[in-house]
Amino acid sequence: MIVTCSGGTYFDRDHYVDVHLPLAFACWQRHGLESAAAFFPRDADVVDVSVGIYRFRDEAALHAALASAETEAVMADVPRFTDATVSRRIGIPL
Repeated sequence: MIVTCSGGTYFDRDHYVDVHLPLAFACWQRHGLESAAAFFPRDADVVDVSVGIYRFRDEAALHAALASAETEAVMADVPRFTDATVSRRIGIPL
């Protein structure tokens, strides 16, 4: 799963890396999350963008994690690090 955040008025990279990713991992590992990583490219307008890569065992594990009660805690943490637009995309391995 690829999660992007763009726009908004603030983005706390330290919180995202040090708190949010470990929180997501703790909540979703039992459902099949195998790794979570963050990348911070710049777009053409020099606006901060974040890209989170969440790798699950398989697509069924991803859907189980998103449907779990623990997802509420992960989503509740988002306003603590950004007010940006958050987009989620489910990728299929090549």
